[in-house]
Amino acid sequence: MAFQQPPLPFDFGALEPYGMSGRTFEFHYGKHHKAYVDNLNKLTQDTELADKSLEDVIRISFSDPSKAGIFNNAAQVWNHTFFWNSLKPAGGGVPTGELAARLESAFGSFDEFKKQFSTAAATQFGSGWAWLVSEGGTLKVTKTPNAENPLVHGQVPLLTLDVWEHAYYLDFQNARPGFIENFLSKLVNWDFVAQNLATV
Repeated sequence: MAFQQPPLPFDFGALEPYGMSGRTFEFHYGKHHKAYVDNLNKLTQDTELADKSLEDVIRISFSDPSKAGIFNNAAQVWNHTFFWNSLKPAGGGVPTGELAARLESAFGSFDEFKKQFSTAAATQFGSGWAWLVSEGGTLKVTKTPNAENPLVHGQVPLLTLDVWEHAYYLDFQNARPGFIENFLSKLVNWDFVAQNLATV
């Protein structure tokens, strides 16, 4: 069965009051994400990877230089789906409950988490991703270049921010720090993060 592009968890225009335009999603979801899905299906058609899970394709292809094209498209399909779920209208702010306690334990304070996450996102040179992950039960902030993600490093992703230019240029132009601040203050889906943490 061909790899599918999951539907967005909100309408294209749902985040417009919170800094991300419907036009961004027309391009980012409708063209970029769709192209990764289409390319992945072309690259894996009639191969042993066609019937694997997306996560298995990512792990298998990451360690095989001859499958770099497959890895890049498979990981970008996964990363984008995860990113959409990291967003919600009227999100952001301060998490509560177990997640809040774990963040405070790991980073000393929620503000320190925000600082480390913002720094990771702002200092990822070129294209890539900032992540909150669980590694061996410990929460940490990390960043990855291009399509790379925590799955290939044995980490459990909890939250991500896409810092490829196509994620923010229509709304924020070259102001990546403004995009990062807007994400943390208005868009993070802390319920999704808490659900991911509960599986660790």
